[in-house]
Amino acid sequence: MPVKIRLQRHGKKGKPFYWIIAADSRSPRDGRYLDKIGIYNPNTNPATIELDVDGAVKWLQNGAQPTDTARAILSYKGALLKNHLVGGVRKGALTEEQAEAKFQSWIDEKEGTVSAKKEGLSKEQEAAKQKAFELEKEANAKREAAAKEALEAEAKSEEVEAEAEAEPTDDAGAATAEEAAAQDKKEA
Repeated sequence: MPVKIRLQRHGKKGKPFYWIIAADSRSPRDGRYLDKIGIYNPNTNPATIELDVDGAVKWLQNGAQPTDTARAILSYKGALLKNHLVGGVRKGALTEEQAEAKFQSWIDEKEGTVSAKKEGLSKEQEAAKQKAFELEKEANAKREAAAKEALEAEAKSEEVEAEAEAEPTDDAGAATAEEAAAQDKKEA
């Protein structure tokens, strides 16, 4: 029975979530499987991968062939390296302690790069939030200034209207005063 290490799709439409499984190559993609080795969630940044490295190595030692995506995931998590080191121990090129030390140093280095990427992403996200906040503050200041100008313009127009209304009454009063002076001259 040829065994494949492959992905089995779960999750809803547009939000895939995968199980990493060892299955008979003749079984359907989401059908029966022999062993669940881990999970893979590509929806997060960086992708979430939980893998039983020892279980994956056991299946690789028994002849399971990973698919291209599964091979990339196994390589990323170090299962292929551990399989290589176990082969070196079996051939006598390394001791088990040396192989474990090499694998552990590789894991530490990999965790450092992943944590650096996470920190970089969080800094970028924080910078984007800060920039959006500054742009929003600037837009609010412009909006407040425009509202203030509109209120001042309205107040000025009201003053001008009030003066305009007051002037015709003064002109009318002046006209009546002139008429009164003209009538006084006629009477005199």
